[in-house]
Amino acid sequence: MGLLDTGSWHGKVYSGGWVDGSGGDYPVTEPATGAELGRIGRATPADVRRAAELAGQAQRSWAAAPYTERAAVLRRAGDLWIEHADEIKAWLSRETGAIPPLGDLQVHVSSEECYEAAALASQPYGELLRTQHPQLSFARRVPAGVVGVIAPFNVPTILSIRSVAPALALGNTVILKPDPRTSVTGGALLAEMFERAGLPAGVLHVLPGGADTGEALITDPAIRIIAFTGSTRAGRAVATLAGEHLKRVHLELGGNSALIVLDDVDVDQATSVGAFGSFIHQGQICMSTSRHLVQNSIAKEYASALAARAERLPVGDPFTQQVALGPLIDERQRDNVHRIVTATVDAGAALLTGGTYEGLFYRPTVLADVPVSAPAYAEEIFGPVAPVVGFDSVDEAVELAAGTEYGLSLGILTRDVYRGMEIAERIPAGLVHINDQTVADEATIPFGGVGASGNGGRLGGARANLEAFTETQWVTVRGDLPAYPF
Repeated sequence: MGLLDTGSWHGKVYSGGWVDGSGGDYPVTEPATGAELGRIGRATPADVRRAAELAGQAQRSWAAAPYTERAAVLRRAGDLWIEHADEIKAWLSRETGAIPPLGDLQVHVSSEECYEAAALASQPYGELLRTQHPQLSFARRVPAGVVGVIAPFNVPTILSIRSVAPALALGNTVILKPDPRTSVTGGALLAEMFERAGLPAGVLHVLPGGADTGEALITDPAIRIIAFTGSTRAGRAVATLAGEHLKRVHLELGGNSALIVLDDVDVDQATSVGAFGSFIHQGQICMSTSRHLVQNSIAKEYASALAARAERLPVGDPFTQQVALGPLIDERQRDNVHRIVTATVDAGAALLTGGTYEGLFYRPTVLADVPVSAPAYAEEIFGPVAPVVGFDSVDEAVELAAGTEYGLSLGILTRDVYRGMEIAERIPAGLVHINDQTVADEATIPFGGVGASGNGGRLGGARANLEAFTETQWVTVRGDLPAYPF
């Protein structure tokens, strides 16, 4: 039996089992066709309060369970991703517009997140400390308690599981708020999967909802940590509210990532790299290559070759056709992408290809001679748009790449690898890829950006996850009671 074909999630939220959300329900819509695939429950702040109470009660016994028990649940969940890969990929195509290869990637990374989390459960979690007193002194990492996870629409399985899995492995309970637009693959899927994997009732809650639901997560006193992935604008609001309530918050936010292309590369091969970085998943990835900074001696050739590649890319329904790009998530996103493209052309950029759409299908777009003041250069586009900007010297390239508030991912293409590394040291970025594009993620790496892209590599990898989802506790032990002068 499939994970999602039981119908148990239809019109429901997951909190101590599948129950009615107090806010009614949402339609589950297929962007490519507009068809309704089902309905998912809508949570309100009242549901958050109830879930936080249940999660707080369940957390004590979950944290007290042997680490082997938590690890076994995570391993079984990892196996379920692989066992149900075809079903998950179909849902990703229909609900998110992902082409099958991106579905393969999401299944693979999501399963690896579970396996890595299973290994995390048995990692050392403390250290002995020197002390001047006749006692044993040590620090240990203890579960934080209840963790709130707020996940976005674009790559919903990875961007949910990468916080949920390690938090669970370390003895926390979790309340997940997926984006209402992708609440099946970003939420219901995880609920069904962990229930089948043997996760005890009350340990995971899935509450699709709006901004009021997210605010309730941040302000509820029982929830100690917030892991948020989303736009920089929303992240600022989350950080402000979390600070008011003294919550630890992990922010993975927007990007305006640069790909620096030096003139010693093979131009045709470089445009293959650049096209993937800008057009994979319709550009709806925080790490997407948003700015192609190309040395002027090859900039015209590069832009022309990039446009030729874009023109050959088929766009359509990824569930029924073999395409390179699927639909954007909704009309609001499409209209914002088109606004950016139109305003950038009005500002003087040359439209080499694209700039048109049919329904939610936006053609891959290449803009040349883009002014640095134009929206396509200055803003996060989150669409299939590749702005090309020329530079003369390496110093100019560094100044351009570093001249934004964002600092998520950076790619540098050059035959001289050491030169590439020297350039990278001069540009603030959480992720750097020499001789590759800007989109990459693995379960073993600490993921995150700097500046307006987030507050550092807080998620992924054993050390970062251990720090992200636990608190440090100092413990001393004496053999006898001390004698004090009181």
